[in-house]
Amino acid sequence: MKKIQFRSPAGILLFLVLPLAVILAVSGIRLDLTKEKRYTLSDNTIKVLESVKKPVMVEVYLEGDFPADFKQLQSETKFMLENFRKVNSKVDFKFIDPIETKIPKDSLLSHGIYPSVLDDRKSGKTSQIEIYPYALIKNGKVKVTVPLVVEQNYTDNAELLNKSIENLEYNFISRLKIATNESFKKVGVLVNQDELSPGEFQGFMNLALENYDAGPIIPKNRTELSLADVPLLKQMSALVIAKPRKAFTDGEKVILDQYIMNGGKTLWMIDAVNAEMDTLMRSEKLMPYPVDLNLTDFFFNYGIRINPALVKDVKKFAKLKFVAGEVAGNAQYSTQPWPYFPLGIAENENPITKNINPVKFEFPTSIDTLGGRKNIRTDVLFESSERTSLKQVPNYVSLEEINSVDSLGQLEKPSTPKIFAVALQGKFTSAYASRIERKSYPGFKASSPENKMIVIADGDIARNKVVNGKPMPLGMDVLTQERFGNEQFLKNALDYLLDDSNLMELRNRNIEERLLDRYLINEERNYWQWFNLLLPLAIIAVLGGLFFWLRKRKFG
Repeated sequence: MKKIQFRSPAGILLFLVLPLAVILAVSGIRLDLTKEKRYTLSDNTIKVLESVKKPVMVEVYLEGDFPADFKQLQSETKFMLENFRKVNSKVDFKFIDPIETKIPKDSLLSHGIYPSVLDDRKSGKTSQIEIYPYALIKNGKVKVTVPLVVEQNYTDNAELLNKSIENLEYNFISRLKIATNESFKKVGVLVNQDELSPGEFQGFMNLALENYDAGPIIPKNRTELSLADVPLLKQMSALVIAKPRKAFTDGEKVILDQYIMNGGKTLWMIDAVNAEMDTLMRSEKLMPYPVDLNLTDFFFNYGIRINPALVKDVKKFAKLKFVAGEVAGNAQYSTQPWPYFPLGIAENENPITKNINPVKFEFPTSIDTLGGRKNIRTDVLFESSERTSLKQVPNYVSLEEINSVDSLGQLEKPSTPKIFAVALQGKFTSAYASRIERKSYPGFKASSPENKMIVIADGDIARNKVVNGKPMPLGMDVLTQERFGNEQFLKNALDYLLDDSNLMELRNRNIEERLLDRYLINEERNYWQWFNLLLPLAIIAVLGGLFFWLRKRKFG
């Protein structure tokens, strides 16, 4: 019998490839040969997994009969959880069909798990099926919901599922960290500057309470922040200032400055102009005016300035639904573009804004970055389109401007894109480092450790509508029934500020789509079906004939 040479193709297959495959199969080791390393867990993910000390069960409700696209999401989810379990066996999982196992809908809804209704096309027939693309992480009495599909309107299924797969590792590991944390980070919401009412701020509080211990910061003297409030502020990992309408005193600014210098993160949502849509809808005309919060020098220290002029975007905008008339006693509604409600659409790879719905701004102003500051990195989160104008105030805003949304008024000069929101990161320097006010604060610090801050030039971005005394979901337009990405944006903003494990970087993962041409598949379906059916038979016939010929030749 002829010996197989080691360097021959058969030898390489027999002596190298086959043993390697057996070793990998037995050991469970997997080689990730993809360009973007889509099957390799990040170092930060591994650290979180290794920190899990008690058994955790992940119940995945993506089980049952559903379209092939979701089968891929199911497969990717299973593969990722298997990798989690390999790193730490205390993290286990199981797939459950909530419909077959008859889990009560009320039980699912109580955890924020909502059904998705999909069209299922088979053999030319279309039917609707119900699925629950969520997972639930259980750690004792703690239960944390993981959405498996990102929320993004006007995106086809293939692209949506690809983005969902990109977000899988972040969604799972960030929520696993929350489920296994013994204590939550504290988020304070400043309540002293005539901010949004509790009902208008309920949506934000709900999203903050999902992951953090959030609550109000009310000055002890009921007038302004003072040194008596410093011990409470020091307990807060982040401070939220949402639509203040009363000017900050110099003493309050020193307190806030030192909160930042001591490592406190801040989320600012600032209105530099007073313009309320309710007033405009009642009178059809509004006179916005600038609001002086006494923060100009404070923000200047960080290299930004909020301008008191309304941004009017005639390219990227939300629509306004209003009563246009009446027929037989019935109100007639009209839906028109409204340039004073520009949309924030992610146009960069920032993890805060990636893969979310457009964010709705209401009468925003703009932010100048002033060339930046030393040791501070400034990232633009959202900006207007190139078809933007500024309306200086005081000046009238009228509903009649809807009729000329595609033109620029006489008193409005065309402008370059304007910035709505920025993220600042670095070592901040105190605005009072060389001022006498520093003596009023015991243990004054002139600079901060590595710190973060987000500034948004719109106070209404975190404002949910209230209908009949009931708060609506954050980002929901009650009249048009369109859901904007305000909730996800602000949630990501908090996660960015409080992310000490750099998990937010996982949101920047890009997985290249390598999809088959669906149209070509449909056109050549019959050809490839016959090809796949007949080719194996042909190969078997050829090999059988060759074997018969060789045997006949050898044995005569």
